[in-house]
Amino acid sequence: MTLPAYTFRPVTSENVEDFVALFAARGGPGHCWCMVWRGSPAEKHEQGGSLKKAQMLGRIEAGIPVGLLGYEGERPRVWVSIAPRDTHIKLGGPEARADERAWSLTCMFVPRDLRTKGLASVLIAAAVDHARAEGATSVEAYPVRPDSPSFRFMGRVSSFEKAGFRFIGMAGTRRHVMRLGLC
Repeated sequence: MTLPAYTFRPVTSENVEDFVALFAARGGPGHCWCMVWRGSPAEKHEQGGSLKKAQMLGRIEAGIPVGLLGYEGERPRVWVSIAPRDTHIKLGGPEARADERAWSLTCMFVPRDLRTKGLASVLIAAAVDHARAEGATSVEAYPVRPDSPSFRFMGRVSSFEKAGFRFIGMAGTRRHVMRLGLC
């Protein structure tokens, strides 16, 4: 099967309505608004999708990078969270060197009707290209094995291996810390 061509755009105040539409759609990730790895300790105590939505929209309005929307034509269809690592809570990777600009890929969302079509590789490639264009020196990811009972939204280890990422450690018992150097 041939995948449709996707155009990837960073989420900004200019296309935030598209982001909201994708996340709020039936089956979308509107329960978390991709705040799992972003929330401050105070924000973590706030529960509910509407509060998480407000937290994410505040970041977008402030110009903080949060990720990319993948468009099929003009319709937002997929999402990948790619942003500077320091905009997230500690995810388990090693401390950054002084000369390093690490970005983290923490989530991928593909609607049910598009799953199992190989889109993970498309999302990973778009995220890496974007991070490189923004001056990142490395991209870190935290995928799991296919049989993991949780954290599947972070991707599978095999997808990142195919993209050239290398294993550098574990974050807990499920998440593999993997890194791709961009220099």
